[in-house]
Amino acid sequence: MGLRPRSPHKAGRRFPAELMVHNVLKEVEAQALALATNKTGSEIMQELLGFSPLKPLCRVWAALRSSLRSVACHRCGVHVLQSALLQLPRLLGSPAEKEEDVEEEENGKDGPLETLEELVLGLASEVCDDFLFYCGDTHGSFVVRTLLQVLGGTLLESERARHRGSQSPDAQRAPARECKPTDFEVPETFLNCLQDLSSCFLKDIAVFITDKISSFCLQVALQILHRKLPQFCAHLCNAVISYLSSRNSSADGSPLLLFLRDQTSSRLLEQVLLVLEPLRLQSLFEDHFQGQLQALAAHPIANFPLQRLLDAITTTELLSPVFEELSPALEAVLAQGHPGVVIALVGACRRVGAHQAQVLLLLLEAFHCAEPSSRQVACVPLFATLMAYEVYYGLLEEEGTVPAEHQVDMAMARALGDVTVLGSLLLQHLLHFSSPGIILQSLGALTGPQLLTLAQSPAGSHVLDAILTSPSVTRKQRRRVLKTLKGQYVALACSRHGSRVLDAIWSGAALGARKEIAAELGERNQELIRDPFGHHVARNVALTTFLKRREAWEQQQGAVAKRRRALNSILED
Repeated sequence: MGLRPRSPHKAGRRFPAELMVHNVLKEVEAQALALATNKTGSEIMQELLGFSPLKPLCRVWAALRSSLRSVACHRCGVHVLQSALLQLPRLLGSPAEKEEDVEEEENGKDGPLETLEELVLGLASEVCDDFLFYCGDTHGSFVVRTLLQVLGGTLLESERARHRGSQSPDAQRAPARECKPTDFEVPETFLNCLQDLSSCFLKDIAVFITDKISSFCLQVALQILHRKLPQFCAHLCNAVISYLSSRNSSADGSPLLLFLRDQTSSRLLEQVLLVLEPLRLQSLFEDHFQGQLQALAAHPIANFPLQRLLDAITTTELLSPVFEELSPALEAVLAQGHPGVVIALVGACRRVGAHQAQVLLLLLEAFHCAEPSSRQVACVPLFATLMAYEVYYGLLEEEGTVPAEHQVDMAMARALGDVTVLGSLLLQHLLHFSSPGIILQSLGALTGPQLLTLAQSPAGSHVLDAILTSPSVTRKQRRRVLKTLKGQYVALACSRHGSRVLDAIWSGAALGARKEIAAELGERNQELIRDPFGHHVARNVALTTFLKRREAWEQQQGAVAKRRRALNSILED
């Protein structure tokens, strides 16, 4: 619609767009329910609410509240309520509130209007009175989840209900802790209300563990409570674990194992694992997981909560027994199509700083490139594509025969295979190990076109990021790998992901390296300028200045390098 929110510098004036929003919402108020439950009307209301001043939004909200169930459980109406709730960070405590109160009085508006805080608390009260119904409704559960976030002053970046069955191995869901929540200030009454609302989960804990729709609400609550009310979060986690542990025991151990293999309850357990305190996580492992890790890793559903357990490990005391039990089965886990478990274990080794040399050797063995030692130089393409040596190179090796030596010519002639998301993540972890020498040697053995393919890949480009940012990679090692890209800079610049990599290389390059890059790019300046990605690189490099006024360019780049050295010196101190 091209609408703009009010400028903070001219709060006393209404701009045409804002005045239009105000006037339209004023007309909408009388027909709010009919519009909210109409597809087109709902979309228009969502757009308007995104720019609405405080009072018009409150009036529309108040108009809808009398029909809360009809709106919240309607496939179109629910989005209007969500949109209104999501304006809280923008409008809560708005300085415009007082000014608009005066305006409304001058205009002769009858009757006091509830404040935004009162409207939110009123909504929470109504939801609390019929909590089980709203949480269990396909559409109503979205209102509950958004309400929990608003009460906690935390908006989750990613709150999706994705189905496992529709995902490829590379698209396995990211752990919830990788989301980057946005915090905003809320009154103390909101946090008190959050605890009261979250207490409703305890009354019917069995439903929230076993019902797919309701379970999503509890998962969101745990994420918010972990950040804002950690003690109550721990209380809720204990209630979940206590309930699951009290069910009938499975034939092979803890009753919890049955729920780890269930699609609905396993998702909830994933979130529980991510928010547990280290000591509680340790005891949960000892009571329920220990001795079962390989079986869980092989299970099509239980391998996901196992990944979250690995993601949550922060101590050597927990990592060591987990590593001892799981590490002998790495190749089998990969063969079963569950590479996420292996990547999560490697990530735990990186995070804790233990068992790194051991897990690297096990990976080399699992990908059949540990022996003969000449094969180790091929590990990067194998890890990136998640393929064993003989599969990647198309060799026919019978079981029991001595593996053939690595053929350098064969490796150089083969184009780099498709880089997988999990393969890229594996390499990123390994590059952040304290001794990434084997990985760097393998990267250095890639040809220019192979390294270019890695840098141009959506997933592979992040491997280059790791080379540039890992504190374990020295400048000399970094230069040795990146020099292979010489002669490939134009192709890199004219690629969506490659251009981003080249920008990152440029940012960290010394003046001499910048001259080399600029000289190579300058030979095909016109091609760069015409390319949608290349012309941004040309501008970043100041290529026109380099070609026409070399001395000025060198002075400019020298000053940039000097500032960077000064900044690095300050940071190192």
